[in-house]
Amino acid sequence: MGAARRILLVEDEPLIAMMLEDLLATLGHEVVGSVDNVGDALVRVAEGGFDYAVLDVHLRDGESCWPVADALSGAGIPFVLASGGSADVPPEAHRNAPVLSKPFTGGDVERVVGAV
Repeated sequence: MGAARRILLVEDEPLIAMMLEDLLATLGHEVVGSVDNVGDALVRVAEGGFDYAVLDVHLRDGESCWPVADALSGAGIPFVLASGGSADVPPEAHRNAPVLSKPFTGGDVERVVGAV
C-alpha cells in the first residue's frame, strides 16, 4: 500500500459510499467527505483539504462527474473514475484517468488508489 491519503468521495449510492469509506479506512486512508451531487462536489473541490478523489461517473438526476473532474484537474488533484460499465466514453481530457469498475472488490480499490 502507498502513503495514506485524504480522499473525497463523490458517490450518489449511500451503500456504495459506505462500502468505499470502510475499504479506504481499512487501507489506511481517511475519507474527508462524501457528497452525492456535482454542486456539493464543486464546493468541496474549491475548499480543498484532500489529496485524492473517487468520482462516480453517473450521479443522480442525470448528472455526470465531468465538471468535477475538470475542477480537480485544474486544481492538480488526482482522481479515479468509478463506473458501472457505462458505454459512455469519457471526454478527451479524462480518457486516461484510472477506472474503478463496479462492482469492485477491496483488492480493486487498493490497486487503483495505490497506482495514483
